[in-house]
Amino acid sequence: MTVWIVVGVVVVLGLLLVLTYNGLVRARNRVDNAYSQVEVQQKRRYDLVPNLVETVKGYAAHERQTFEAVTAARAGAIDAQAQGSVADQARAENVLTGALKSLFAVAEAYPDLKANQNFLNLQEELTATEDRIAYARQFFNDSVLSYNNAIQTFPRNVLAGVFRFGPREFFDAEPEAGQAPRVAF
Repeated sequence: MTVWIVVGVVVVLGLLLVLTYNGLVRARNRVDNAYSQVEVQQKRRYDLVPNLVETVKGYAAHERQTFEAVTAARAGAIDAQAQGSVADQARAENVLTGALKSLFAVAEAYPDLKANQNFLNLQEELTATEDRIAYARQFFNDSVLSYNNAIQTFPRNVLAGVFRFGPREFFDAEPEAGQAPRVAF
């Protein structure tokens, strides 16, 4: 009878081990999937930016510095996405957001541009994309939080340490301090 109790305990512990490990793998995969969704939305943004710049260029040819800043910020964000850490990518995305704000500020000075259907469509697409990026980043950070909690709480932290499940970085894209978005009608 004692043998069956020992066997039962071993089976239950083995089952708990397997379930815990699989839960950690699912959490890690959820973080990876969430990050790929952030990348998908950012790529969409990167694809829209050149079209937006070209549309505005037609109306404001003398605003070269703004166009160059947006183009450089886009390139920096693409490079950070390909090579950098999550923190590097967040910094590059913040620079791109600031450059886009400058571009829209330039656009405000040109009434004909604001009425141009191509510009309006691009602006609407970019706004929708920014909303998708914000949601994807929020979902990624929520996934990172769940994953980090899972690998840092007992008893999963023991198993996570054995199988080298390491903590993940949050996507920290903070807007510039003290700058509220400009709304113009």
